[in-house]
Amino acid sequence: MKLGMVGLPNVGKSTLFNAVTNAGAESANYPFCTIEPNVGMVYVPDERLLWLKELYNPVKLTAANLEFVDIAGLVQGASKGEGLGNKFLSNIREVDAIVHVVRCFEDGNIIHVSGDVSPIRDIEVIDLELVFADIEIVERRLEKSTKMLKADKKYQAEIDFLSELKAHLEAGKAARSFGFTKEQSELIKQTPLLSAKPLIYAANLSEEDFKSNIEKSAHYQDVCEIAKGQGAAVLPICAKLEAEISDMGEEDKSLFLSELGLSESGIDRIIREGYSLLGLLSFLTAGSDEVRAWTIKSGTKAPQAAGKIHTDFERGFIRAEIVSFTDLKACQTMAAAKEKGLVRLEGKEYVVKDGDIILFRFNV
Repeated sequence: MKLGMVGLPNVGKSTLFNAVTNAGAESANYPFCTIEPNVGMVYVPDERLLWLKELYNPVKLTAANLEFVDIAGLVQGASKGEGLGNKFLSNIREVDAIVHVVRCFEDGNIIHVSGDVSPIRDIEVIDLELVFADIEIVERRLEKSTKMLKADKKYQAEIDFLSELKAHLEAGKAARSFGFTKEQSELIKQTPLLSAKPLIYAANLSEEDFKSNIEKSAHYQDVCEIAKGQGAAVLPICAKLEAEISDMGEEDKSLFLSELGLSESGIDRIIREGYSLLGLLSFLTAGSDEVRAWTIKSGTKAPQAAGKIHTDFERGFIRAEIVSFTDLKACQTMAAAKEKGLVRLEGKEYVVKDGDIILFRFNV
């Protein structure tokens, strides 16, 4: 699963990406510093793994991970090929969700591509470029459906839907706010829309605003208001501070965050939110060889979850022996959990839940 970091040039996107991934992507004070997308794998923070590590003392500990992509800064006119527009749009098509970094800090030493700081305008620039690109996609699909109508009248419903969607986009509204029915979602599945991708706004604040009172930042409030209308999440961060934190040892990091009144870094919050945004969850396996988090889509049934470990597990699935992490932690040992009847057997129709610790029984 891929999360794409987008934003106008010089909003702190590459600085934040470096902090997220420690990938060392180039960060500089000029537009289009990022041309080819930088890619980095990140581990999903999961304190459950650390507790299980203490319990089992495994040879290996493996966390779930996500792929972050730092995509070239976009400017107005990208949908018509301005700047690196075509490159930007092709890169964003390949990601599953978007982290939109929005500049909410004033700094005369860092050039803004539009001359001044305005989160409302900056968000609108990117939103509209994605919408314009989507309009072209919908128009092509509509043209094809209209031709098919001559041979099959069933395409009329598709034409009506696409016409309604096109009007929505032409009003400057992102596809994610359209409110697709289940049937419409199926119809549009083969036509991925950029403005329909799940979205998090990362509001990049100044160090002073982030440390003193985030809620007093007018720029941050502007981002929150826009996000509210789109049903999107907003995470206040300070890329400059996150860059400092990423270079610290665990003890110094904990102390620094404590002084800020935070329990975790903005980076960890972005990763967690991204994981959730993609509709992902983790089930766990635990033993002396390895303690591991496995990533699956929400709604996955036990045999398919078993298949994440090995195809033979799914093919020969018999049952799953399951205990929730919460129950195991409360009991302290697996033996105690079994004595209390908290370890249960589930069959092929069981839908795996986040934090399930599972032992799969199979035969091939």
